[in-house]
Amino acid sequence: MPTFAAMLRASSWARALAPADLTRVEAETVTRVCPAGALVCRKGEAVEAWIGVVDGLVKMTNVSAEGKPTSFVGVGSGGWFGEGSLLKDEPRRYDIVALRESVIAYMPRPTFMWLLETSMPFNRFLLTQLNERLGQFIGMVEHDRLLGPDARLARCLASMFNPHLYPGVGPSLPISQEEIAQLAGLSRQRANQALQRLEQAGLLRIEYGGVTVTDLDGLRRYED
Repeated sequence: MPTFAAMLRASSWARALAPADLTRVEAETVTRVCPAGALVCRKGEAVEAWIGVVDGLVKMTNVSAEGKPTSFVGVGSGGWFGEGSLLKDEPRRYDIVALRESVIAYMPRPTFMWLLETSMPFNRFLLTQLNERLGQFIGMVEHDRLLGPDARLARCLASMFNPHLYPGVGPSLPISQEEIAQLAGLSRQRANQALQRLEQAGLLRIEYGGVTVTDLDGLRRYED
């Protein structure tokens, strides 16, 4: 299982830190294991940490006033989130739920702000992160309004392979069909049908406990 130290070594901004500064980041960041279904963080709470997925998969979700749940995006191994709420200093606007047992890192606000004030590579990373996340959410709105369910699921899967947002994700994604359905906003049965069509198109392989993407560009371009 990947460790937080290994996650940092794989991060361009962390590799640019002086050894003493890297040691400080490691010492001040705490990790905990969140079982499947557990809340990683809760909507409405004060945002006191930048959060990273050392290992696992979590989803950003919300519930409407009528009680209807909506999943926005999944965050896989190597991904960080919550920098927007930290920068705006506002209460968290969504729940984060572990889709499977996940190791989560919590970098305290003071550590995050210190890096923001002292590290140029960290600032460059955040600019790219925010830009990539903005593009991801604009794409989600576009896909939801213009594409059918098969294409929406294809784009949802493709978004999980963004090398900046999720650097720890390889070609094989350990994700269940139920988890894919939740992230794509489909029923499990409908998600299964979409996956089979994408497999028949030669874009992925359905495997026990996950999927392997064989044509990422094809997934990104797929239309019903």
